[in-house]
Parts: sequence; structure tokens; C-alpha cells
Amino acid sequence: MKKILVPTDFSDHAFNAVKAAASIARKTNAELLLLHIIELPQEAMDAIKPGHDIPEIMFFKQWAEKRLSETSLSPELNGLNVSQILLLGRTVNKVAEAAADNNVDLIVMGSHGASGFKELFVGSNTEKVVRHSDVPVLVIKNEETEIKMERVVFASDFIVENKASFVNALNFFRTSNVKPHFLMVNTPNNFKPTHVAEKFVADLLKEFDMTEYEFSIYNDLDIEKGILNFSERVNADLIAMGTHGRKGISKFLNGSISEDLVNHSSRSLLTFKI
Repeated sequence: MKKILVPTDFSDHAFNAVKAAASIARKTNAELLLLHIIELPQEAMDAIKPGHDIPEIMFFKQWAEKRLSETSLSPELNGLNVSQILLLGRTVNKVAEAAADNNVDLIVMGSHGASGFKELFVGSNTEKVVRHSDVPVLVIKNEETEIKMERVVFASDFIVENKASFVNALNFFRTSNVKPHFLMVNTPNNFKPTHVAEKFVADLLKEFDMTEYEFSIYNDLDIEKGILNFSERVNADLIAMGTHGRKGISKFLNGSISEDLVNHSSRSLLTFKI
């Protein structure tokens, strides 16, 4: 891992993400990129002409630059390679732009946990960043600042439409020395016998040359409850899942389940584009 991007609005929850990203950067010798986005209403964006400085925007720009500098000089970041990025625009677009322009390996964001994202990303911005990011997104819950990856539950239906992208998730586990615990949730409406599921997953992972892993099948009333209850049972450090962009969180997670998991889980989450 070479670069970690951390969007921040300078709230306490955003700073928890900064500290968590710093702990990962120390272990991987990665560069930390602090990103702040000055988001304006569309009408204000349309009114801005190239070469013209609006006093109000300049005030926020100077304030943001000062806060970015203060954050980068925090004791928690001592000894790390830290860069600062300040952008003007819509949050979702600019996070993706910053990630692409700087070739980042991971995006780390902060959240309130069960109450959802309220300070760093408001409303649909959260799900859009998670759904559309082409790089993994780590969502830090509550005040968790030291991320462990000893027990990572990767929930999936293992129906992989784009196998090359699935390899990216597995490569992330390998480079991070993670032995994933793969999870398939059985529900009354989508039930697979244990022996069928075990053979299917074993054959699939063998194709990807994945040998160091655990696999479990968990029966529950719905996918979200199954993931949360199983993760609680094994005391998971992290929940990982795949996203299909505009299609939501994987093929097996439909409708609002993706949002519910992000908002309701007390554990941090790691999402991959598949």
C-alpha cells in the first residue's frame, strides 16, 4: 500500500479516521493524503468564473488551508509522509477525482456508527462514495482508531460477474496479510444446502489460488441480520463486502441493505468495487 486518502471535515469523527489511517500508514509505510472539500450549492458553483475570486470562498479556502495544516502537524501523524489536498466542488465527485488523480490504494472515512454518517458525509453522499469508489473504502466507526485485521468477515453471495475485479479484493487481503473469513448468509428466500455451498465456494476460491481462509454459512431471516449476527458471534475486527457501483452493495444486497449495514454496524467496514 502506497497512498491512503482521508477526506475530512475536521470533525471529531473525521479525525478518528485520520488516526486510523495513520496507524495503517505506519504499518505499510504509506503516504497519507488529507482531503478537504469546500462544497457549495450548484448555483454558487455555476456563478464562479475562471480567474475570479469570490471573497466568501476565499475566506473558507484560507480557513480550510489552516485546518489542514494543523491536522497534518498533529502528534498522531508525527513521522509520517503527509500531503494536503483542498478542492472546490461536490463531495462525491471530488473524492473520486482525488483518488484517481493521486492513484490511491485506500480511502478512509469516519462515521458515527449506528446513527449513520452525519458530519463527514450527509445523506446520499455516503452511499455514493462507497458504491462508486474504484478503490477500497474503509469506514471507521465511532472512536475506533486502531484497525485490526486479524478477524475479517468477507460477506458475499460468491456469484462473481467480474472475476478480475474480485481478484483485486483478494490481493488486498494478501498484501495486508489478512486471512479472510468468508461468509455466505442463507435466508428462507435464498437457501443453499451446506454441501452445495461449500463445494461452490471451494471451487471458486481454488480458481483464484486462495488457500488461506475460513468459510462459514450462517442462517438468518435476512442478509443484513445474518452479517451483523455472525460478525458479533466471531467478534470480527472488520466486515468486508463488495459493491457493484450503481447496483448497490453486491448482487445479493439489494435496496437499502447496503445503507443499513453501513449505518447499523458497530464495526468498521471495508468495501470493494466488484
